[in-house]
Amino acid sequence: MSARTTVLVVGAGPVGLAAAAELRRFGVSVRVVDAALHPATGPRAMQLWPSGLAVLDDLDVLEEAGRLGQPVRAMRFTLAGRRRFDLSLGPADQPLLLPQHRTEELLDRALRGLGGIVERGIRVTGIEQDTTGVRASTDGPGGPGVIEADWLIAADGVRSTVRTALDVEFLGEQVPMPLLLAEGRLTEDIEHGAVHYSMSEKGSLVYAPMRDGTVRIYTAVPPDTPLTEETVQRLLTERGPRGMRLARLDVVREFTSAERLASRLRVGRCFLAGDAAHTHAPLGGQGLNLGLQDVRNLAWKLAGVVSGALHPDVLDTYGQERRQAAEQTVRATHTMLRVFMLPPLAARVRDLVWQALESAGVLRRWFVPLLAGRRVRYELPGPGRRAGARAPQWALAHAPDHRLALVTGDAAAHWARALAARRPHLLTHRTAPHRGFLLVRPDGHIAASGSTAADREAVTRLLDALDATARRANSTDRDVRGAGRP
Repeated sequence: MSARTTVLVVGAGPVGLAAAAELRRFGVSVRVVDAALHPATGPRAMQLWPSGLAVLDDLDVLEEAGRLGQPVRAMRFTLAGRRRFDLSLGPADQPLLLPQHRTEELLDRALRGLGGIVERGIRVTGIEQDTTGVRASTDGPGGPGVIEADWLIAADGVRSTVRTALDVEFLGEQVPMPLLLAEGRLTEDIEHGAVHYSMSEKGSLVYAPMRDGTVRIYTAVPPDTPLTEETVQRLLTERGPRGMRLARLDVVREFTSAERLASRLRVGRCFLAGDAAHTHAPLGGQGLNLGLQDVRNLAWKLAGVVSGALHPDVLDTYGQERRQAAEQTVRATHTMLRVFMLPPLAARVRDLVWQALESAGVLRRWFVPLLAGRRVRYELPGPGRRAGARAPQWALAHAPDHRLALVTGDAAAHWARALAARRPHLLTHRTAPHRGFLLVRPDGHIAASGSTAADREAVTRLLDALDATARRANSTDRDVRGAGRP
């Protein structure tokens, strides 16, 4: 049996669900398949930074996420058993602690509200593609089948069958030491609204209380460490603040991780996203957020191409931009992991360095924005020194479709309105207290900025390059002009 869709999304974890829902929001026909018969359970990712929360905001489920989750307003650092310093988090940097199964429930609800569903128990076994589309061979409850699509997004995880079928290398190596994850309750309440980092000569510990009163704990352990309540208590005693005691253990497990990047994020009409594209040490809550930003980067571009507004060349930028972001995240989490695994003598030096960095304000200026996703900056061709950076909050607004927004002050409003009127399929305009202009993409990144006549001319050229209609017209003009030539 063969059925045709515009986009086939493989994988119904948070990244696949978000991709499907964003595309449905933009009016694109989508099918979502997942090999599992039921959604995954158990503790997984739980920290959503503002870059990931932006996707929930796009899909109108952010408010409910806030009711279910625990906002984090500070990071508390304990060195050698004593509280040393705190980092307060402003509104632009505050993450939300929300168990991954809750995030998936919200995204699934958003998808259903937009007319989409997840088809479970369907495993993709092979991929064929040409210039017109993709054919995915499947196996499911009804037996073998084929799904035809114009495009495919692989969000099927770190062991992606689609990535394997596309013969894409997953380059990197395993993280040498496993991590222990535990959930339970402590004998004494600890401060909600904070993630706690406790560093001692015997190792480092990260723990955070969730809204229901349970505490999630992470720490590195040697291979084959016994997964018992006694082990968890010993680690709390050795690495946590003084007097930290376990009252009840609900979950304890060991897991390994890797630092790997796919050699390509786009192969023809197929795209890799989330853990299918990159994986790294699970520190700082970066993995899920990185995958959700993959979705936010790709969805508006793909929707624009499907609608005929954007030239297909724009899809090449997905792999370039998101690989750059993934490389930055892998480097950052690798550095964090090395800090967490330092031997005793180096750990004493680390504690002194961390206090010095905090006193100088480096952690607040560099470390926090890095975790929050504000340091991702794409290398874009647009004019202005801000091109590629995240747009400031005052320039952001809910993007209803694939169109870019030209944000100007009153002085440039006439020019911007005229430009938007000539390209209603590509551009919107709004005013804000600003002397120049910002050209803001639907994913919140600045495509161009400036204030001069030369900057405005550069924006026109940039829009010409993006505009499928303009490029078709230019091609037709060239054909007509050359029709009478020998």
